[in-house]
Order: sequence, then C-alpha cells, then structure tokens
Amino acid sequence: MGPLLERIDSPDDVKKLQVSELPQLASEVREYILEVVSVNGGHLGAALGAVDLTLALHYCFSTPKDTIVWDVGHQVHAHKILTGRREAFRTFRKPGGLSGFSNKDESVHDAFTTGHGGASISTSLGIAAANKILKHPGKVVAVIGDASWVSGMALEAMNHAGHLKDDLIVVLNDNEMSISPTVGALSKYLNRILTHPVYNHMRKDIEHFMHRIPRVGDRMVDTAKKIDEGLKHLFVPGHIFEEMGFRYFGPLDGHNIEGLVDILDNIRKIHGPVLLHVVTKKGKGYKVAEDNPQKWHASTPFCVETGSVHKTAPVRTYTQVFGEVASELAAADPKIVAITAAMCDGTGLVDFSKKFPDRFFDVGIAEEHGVAFAAGLSKAGLKPLVAIYSTFLQRSHDQILHDVALQDLPVFFCLDRAGLVGEDGATHNGVFDLAYLRKVPGLTLMAPRDGRELEMMLRYGAHHNKGPIAVRYPRGAVAETQGGDLAQRTPADLRQGKAELLREGSDVTLLAAGSMVYTAYEAAELLAREGVQACVINVRFVKPLDEQLILDQARRTPLVVTMEEGNIAGGFGGAVLELLESRSAEIGPARPEVRVLALPDRFIEHGRREDLLAEHGLSAQAVRTTVLTALRERYGRGVSAGRSYREGQTPESRAV
Repeated sequence: MGPLLERIDSPDDVKKLQVSELPQLASEVREYILEVVSVNGGHLGAALGAVDLTLALHYCFSTPKDTIVWDVGHQVHAHKILTGRREAFRTFRKPGGLSGFSNKDESVHDAFTTGHGGASISTSLGIAAANKILKHPGKVVAVIGDASWVSGMALEAMNHAGHLKDDLIVVLNDNEMSISPTVGALSKYLNRILTHPVYNHMRKDIEHFMHRIPRVGDRMVDTAKKIDEGLKHLFVPGHIFEEMGFRYFGPLDGHNIEGLVDILDNIRKIHGPVLLHVVTKKGKGYKVAEDNPQKWHASTPFCVETGSVHKTAPVRTYTQVFGEVASELAAADPKIVAITAAMCDGTGLVDFSKKFPDRFFDVGIAEEHGVAFAAGLSKAGLKPLVAIYSTFLQRSHDQILHDVALQDLPVFFCLDRAGLVGEDGATHNGVFDLAYLRKVPGLTLMAPRDGRELEMMLRYGAHHNKGPIAVRYPRGAVAETQGGDLAQRTPADLRQGKAELLREGSDVTLLAAGSMVYTAYEAAELLAREGVQACVINVRFVKPLDEQLILDQARRTPLVVTMEEGNIAGGFGGAVLELLESRSAEIGPARPEVRVLALPDRFIEHGRREDLLAEHGLSAQAVRTTVLTALRERYGRGVSAGRSYREGQTPESRAV
C-alpha cells in the first residue's frame, strides 16, 4: 500500500492533500484495487477507470452531507477505499466481508445498495427534491455510465429533473471513448468559461437586463439563447441535455484530476440540474485490461504481472449449453431470433451474434423495452428467445404481463443466473423469478435438473406456441458434472406439465425444482442409510404442475418436502401447498405433512453458493436432517426409526 493511501482513513483526509498529489494517490489506489481483485475476483475495468473521477468528487464534495449515488455500483472500489473501508477492502466479496457493490449497510457514505443500472438519477432527484422541501444543505451527485444512461428509467428521470429544476449534478461517465476527438484544449477552455461563477452571474444579469427592454427585450433574449446554444452545439455534443433542461459541460478528460477538480468546484456552485460529461478508459492504469476492456469487465482471480487467469479444470456451464443450442436452433429455423440486454457474452450469445447478426438484438440496459420488443417480433411471426439474467428480467414485469401474456404470445424467456449467484450478492441473486413468473396467467415455467435437460427444454420451448414460456437455470457448471447415479441416467422425454419420477419411496416425497434435483437425490441416498425410503420427483414444470403425480404421492407418503433455490414467498412450495389444499378431498384422511425448503423471505448477502445453500437448509445433509426431524416429531421415535414405522403400517393407519 502506497504512502499517501496509508494516510487516507476518511474523505476528509483526501481534502488535506494538495491537488498536485491526487494523481499519485490515484496510482496507489489502482495498485491496491489490482492487488485485492487479483486475489478475490470481481469487477475491474470500470472500477479502475473511475478512480480519478472518484478522487475529484471526494475532493470537491463532502459525503454524507453531500450525497453521491453510484449507478450499478461496480465502479465503487475507490469510493469504498476512501470512505473508511481501506483495510476492510481486503475482504471484498468474501463471506462476511465487503460487498462488490455500493451498500447502504456498510457505510453512511453509500446512499443506496445498487446493482441494477439506470436508477441513480431517479433516486438522486428524489433526494434533491427532499432536500429542498426539508431545507437540508448539501449537493446531490448521480454518477451514471453511458450504457445505463440510455435506459428508459434514466431518461425519464432526466426529463423530470429538467422540469423540477432542483439542484442535481449528473456525472455521465462515458468509458466507450466514442467521443474522444472532442476531448481537447478548446473543449477544456469552453468548459472553464461556462462553469466559472462570474460567467454564470453575468449570463443571468444580462438576461434580466434584456427582458426589461421594452418591446424587443424578450426577442433579444431568445435570439441570444439561440446563438449560445448554436455555438455550444458546434463544439460540444450537449445540445440534447440542454433541451432537457440541464446545463451541459463536457466532454472532459476523466483522468485529468486537476481539471476535474477545477470544473467540479465551479459546478457545485450552480443551481439547477447540471450534467457533467467525462470520458474515462476502462482498465485505466492496467494495460492488460485497457487492451481488452470487455474481457476485463470482471474477472476471476488472476496474476497481476501477466494478466493470466488462475487455471481451473474446464467445465461445461449452463450458459454454454444455452448458447450452443440457441445457435443450433437458429440454424434450423430462420424465424428464431435472440434478444439480450447488454449481456451478449454473459448470456452465451456471442457465437449467435456472429452467425446470425441480422437476428440478434442487444437492446442495452433496457429490459422493459427488450420484452415489449420481443412481443412485437412474436406478433409479427418470429420466435424470440429473450436471454436475460433472472435478477434483471424482474425489471420488465409489467411488459411480461401486459405485452406478452395478455396477448398470449409465445415469447421464450431464458433466465440465466437463476438462484444464488454467490459473491455478487443481494442485487444479483436470481431468487424471485419462480414467484414473479408463476403468477403470470398462461405462462409455462420450466427448471432443468442438469445440462442435458436444459437442452431438451430449450428445444421444447423454441417450438412452444401456446402462450409465453420460460426456463430458469443456474450459474456455473452443469449438474451432471457432480457424478453419481443420477448423472448416468438420461432424462426422460419432455411432455407439457409432466414431472419425472426418479426414485420410489414410501416414507417421504422430495419434490425438487431445477438445481435442487441432484441435492434431493443425494439426500435420498443419505436417508436410505437411516432406513428411510425417499421418493424423489424432478418436477420439471413449476407451472403447470404435474398435479396427478403429486397428489398420488401425497396419498402414499406421510411427509412431502418441496425444494427450490428461490424465495419462499410465492414460489414453488407455495404452488404445491395451494394444490394440496384445493384438492384435499382427493387425498383423503391420510393427509401428509408438508415442509417447504426455500430461501428465506429476505435479501441474501454475498458468499459461496454452497455455503449459503447449506446455511438455509438446502444442502443434502440439511435436507436429511429436516426429514429425520419431521419423521421423529410425527412418530415419536429416534432418528433412525424409519424401518420400524414403515413395517406393518399403511398410510391409513398412520393417520390414526
């Protein structure tokens, strides 16, 4: 750790430095970020690119009196280091340590927990409007990337901010370098003039004076504004922002700290909405990342000196399965198209985009538009595959209901990263999709037990023509790599709403959805050693359920356990409970006890996926314990009493 950084325990310590010392501090911060991320993994490119901007912001503003809201939050590494979390940053993304994103529970300097793009301007405007009403001092700054800025929510917020005219500074962090030619001496000169307090006072005084000139004053002001806007439009690409009611400054070199401090110091004195456009370079200061920014957006642990990622045994992932099958389907059917929301690589569609460029659509961070766009494609006769992470698809819930389901359109939703995602934590866990999709009328919802079954479901869904259909699958390696007896068994043929009976058993029925199937099978093997015979059912379809099979097993076993890697509220377990309640007359007097194993109704923090599952009762050992405890409570015998109560007891006698 560098000598300057060792002196930084809070943002106030940054302000004690000379402006000329900030570039050295930036260099030390980058070295520290590389040191930690190379060991822990995580987002990197944008974080390195935002270091200089972060230093300038903390030099000119005073959080938490002033508020800085970071959009998405994957560029906040320097912010964390500068706001009292320097030493704790070594625990970045580790269980119990700092999260990889802005987190309101970590520090008063983090206004929001953020992981989804496009929300920062809206939330910042809310704070600014509240400050005005409550007469609270302090400026509000929203830092948003160029990719997030084009999302519908961000544009809606810009439109509203221009109308309210409250004090709000939006920093547009453009790291695509598409406007780099305008970053030069003339642009800097113009912005020094445009942001200087004297210029702004003179501008208002002249407008006021001209308005008072009889008959021609108003026309003179209009003409002057047109000339002013015309000149700015010639030199800087900020005309659209000005039209939305913002004072626009930029584009500026986002790595010239002294220049940023100069501009920010002047901008914070301006009243009303302001947009500062800065240009940064992803991976700044680490040439390996600068040369390949897409690859180094995020990384697993790597060697800083060489940039080589630490080798792990190659495995086939669910994402790869989706990408391969999607390309195969498109090659066989010219009506198949693919849509994603700024996640071409993350969803496995790179190969598809190259092979079928005219049938691939990346809508950017605009999930709402992407789903409605898919509805239009489907209405016109195409077969859209909508590949969006589970946590991001929830942003388009209204479009799923109104534009797809209400129209009875066969749009195919492919949800990557369903369930727990581990180190990315609460903002990225895909644990709500079973609940928010299960309630959509007419929607078919599938969950594969492994990669082979995902292939089957993708082929099935691509030719499904009776309303919307969705398949959700986890992050990481396909389940059949776990080995064991189940891995050797080829999945049965797929039929609408039909489950797969994997194992017979008379003591307990384990109903498992998707990623929990292998866990259920392993738990059944553990229970067999205790003399408990468990029936294992791979439900396959969370909606519609295989009602007849579930009812049959409810009559045969005294205990039914549902298992899902999703939130307990409104999920798969709830669907089973609803079924058993509504059809209780068919079950008869031997009604089974039902235990729902799912993730608790709260946000789950970051950690190793395996550890989190075990913590919340979703490991094979935990399921075994749950079943044995439930049977012991029911029959009053020891944990290994399965054989004694099975022998000589019928389902009817158990109910007595």
